[in-house]
Amino acid sequence: MKKYSWTIKGEDMEKTFRKRIHIIGSIGSGKTTLAKRLSTQLDIPYYELDNVVWKRSETGDSKRTTEDRDEYLQSVIGTDDWIIEGVHHKWVTPSFQHADVILFLDIKLSIRRFRVIKRFLMQKIGLETANYKPSFKILKDLYNYNTVFEYESKPEIFDMLRPYESKLIVIKNNNEVIDCLKKGNLNE
Repeated sequence: MKKYSWTIKGEDMEKTFRKRIHIIGSIGSGKTTLAKRLSTQLDIPYYELDNVVWKRSETGDSKRTTEDRDEYLQSVIGTDDWIIEGVHHKWVTPSFQHADVILFLDIKLSIRRFRVIKRFLMQKIGLETANYKPSFKILKDLYNYNTVFEYESKPEIFDMLRPYESKLIVIKNNNEVIDCLKKGNLNE
């Protein structure tokens, strides 16, 4: 294993660990964008939790059974290096336990709502791909889910993450993400 330097809760800590990162946040918080950038920068694979839940195919998606989903998650966290990102939280405790760092993207609700609308428009005109057919019903559901996340899921997630506070980094805005990347806190 190699040494990596992280800034956690304002303290500089040097810790020896494998690169295992869990990114969590609401829709439109920037999870996938950050996961892709870190994956490239650190040269480790990233996994979207939506793809752990859903088995993707050209003929359509099918939902994995709970047992298959949990087995798939275990196969990912059983590897040396990974980035897992997603909004799911109720069944991902093993990922929290095995992560070296947990990044919670706590981006303002208004910014997330703007991003959801922007993503929908980009998907409608074909400039961005989607795993679903973008419709106004889906837009409304995603928009509303952000509110549910803010007032119900987020407090629940913070409660779940209490045992892992020593490896939790809460990111409030894009500048903090950029600073985290620029400072090399996630680099060798």
